[in-house]
Order: sequence, then structure tokens, then C-alpha cells
Amino acid sequence: MFKKATRESAKLRLALTGPAGSGKTYSSLQIAKGLGGRIAMIDTERGSGALYANIVDYDVLRIDPPFEPKKFLEGIKAAEDAGYDVLIIDSLSHAWAGDGGILTIHDRTAKAVRNSFDAWREVTPVHNQLVDAILASTCHVIVTMRTKTGYEVTTESGKTKVSKVGLAPIQRDGLEYEFTVVMDLSIEGHVATASKDRTGLFDSSRLTPTPETGKKVLEWLEGSGISTETVEKPGLKTLMETFGHLGIDDLQDEYTAYICERYGVSGMDEINASQTTEQITMLKQCLAREEKMSQFADILRDRKLAA
Repeated sequence: MFKKATRESAKLRLALTGPAGSGKTYSSLQIAKGLGGRIAMIDTERGSGALYANIVDYDVLRIDPPFEPKKFLEGIKAAEDAGYDVLIIDSLSHAWAGDGGILTIHDRTAKAVRNSFDAWREVTPVHNQLVDAILASTCHVIVTMRTKTGYEVTTESGKTKVSKVGLAPIQRDGLEYEFTVVMDLSIEGHVATASKDRTGLFDSSRLTPTPETGKKVLEWLEGSGISTETVEKPGLKTLMETFGHLGIDDLQDEYTAYICERYGVSGMDEINASQTTEQITMLKQCLAREEKMSQFADILRDRKLAA
């Protein structure tokens, strides 16, 4: 019943995040072009997705308000039934914060039951259903997510410079951890930085997404013959040592609960080598980036408060 695990059947789950004007749609099409095959796009940006028809051939399904999650589910299923190879969802943020999205449903439910926490019990399964549909899709899936916008003041050659920068994605906290790769795009130069990278191809690097980026990921996904046995297997000890470096030992129980829920296991000792590697990579990214560290700690603290 069991067989050796390989990557030959893996599908890409890529998230591109960034503020308006950072090139999310353009970059998603460039990467999709490199992945090859037939491309479909779910467009929630008022038809802006069709503006890049000169880059590559693709078909568009436009979704207008209200952005009910069922519309996205129907679009994902339609793309699968039609046999598309790559599906771009531009943007997934509308399913969360757009008119008729998850937050709207939550507000409406909270008013009806007069309790915000009870409302989340009803709304969370709806959100999970959408996330599960993305993760289980037979297509390579690229989603774009808008980010909240802030401003960074820097000094160059004695001159003060104010730049617009992207902050956290407009999505439920922690969603980005579900993806194979998450790239944060900047407005200046549309440069991408991998904030999460299970492939190890883009870790700590800055790049401008091109079709070559898609080809590179596809080669990694189709790395048939590369079994999990050829990958170095870091142990649980290394994982917990890395967690210890974060300085949030008081949240270890919440991290354990997160792991159990994330991988459907009953204890830390049940996660496999691939999952251990993923977690070590994610924790190291938190160590390297203060913003990621703060976001991760907040997720665990929210769990502690909700317990």
C-alpha cells in the first residue's frame, strides 16, 4: 500500500503578495508562462487581468461583487473540469476582505448571533473549504494577495527618501504558511523576495519574476527520481533548537498545537522529514525577518488567548 514518495505528482501552490502597483498580476502571468500548458485566470480586479494578453495566451473568468467564497470554489472547479494546467486567482484578498467576502459574512453572522467568537465558528469552515480547494486542486495554483500599505523613510546620499512598502497580506493570519512558495513584491522595480520557500530555490534571494522562474519551479516539482531518501533528514531536536532561538518558549505549547493541526498529527514526534524541514525553514525565516517573527508570534499568542 505504501510506496516511495517522490515529487513527480506535486503541484505548485504559489502566493504573490504586494501593495497595489507592485506587479502581482504581471508577475503571476510571467511565472505561469514558464510553467507551461493552458492557463486560466479568476479575475476579481474589474477586468484588469485581460490587460496583459500580450504576455501569454490565457482565459479569464471575471468575478464581480459580491465576492462570495462559493464563486471562487465554482471557478476553481470549472478550471479543473476544463483541464487547465495553471490557475491564477487574482486576487484572493477579495474572498477575504472584499464586498461579500469572509469578513462580510462574519460581520453579518456576528450581528445575528451577537457574538463574534460564535460567528467565527460558523465562518471558519467556509474559509477552510476555499483553502482546501486551492491546496487540493489538480492545477498549479498561483494566487495574488494585496498587502496593507505602509511607508518607509530612508536616507541615501544625504537625501531623505519616502517609499511605499507592503506590510501583512490582506488575508487571514497564517494563510501564507499553506503555500509552497510565498513571494513579496516591491513597488520599486517589482522585485520579489521569498518570505517562504519550501523549494529552497529562492531563499534569501531577490529576483524579478520571469518565465524562467516558472521553469525553475517546474523542474523542482518534476524532480522525479529524487526521493525523500536523498534529502537530508533534520531531526525533531534541530527543529526545537531552532524554535528555542526565537525567544518565545512560553508559546511552545501553542506551537505544538499548531503543528498537530497543520499536519493532522497527534504529537511533534509524528511529523515526517519533509514537514520537519518545512518548519525549520519557516522558523529560520522568522529569525531573519523581524516582521515575520512578529506575525508568527502573534498567531501563537492568539491561539493562547483563544484556548
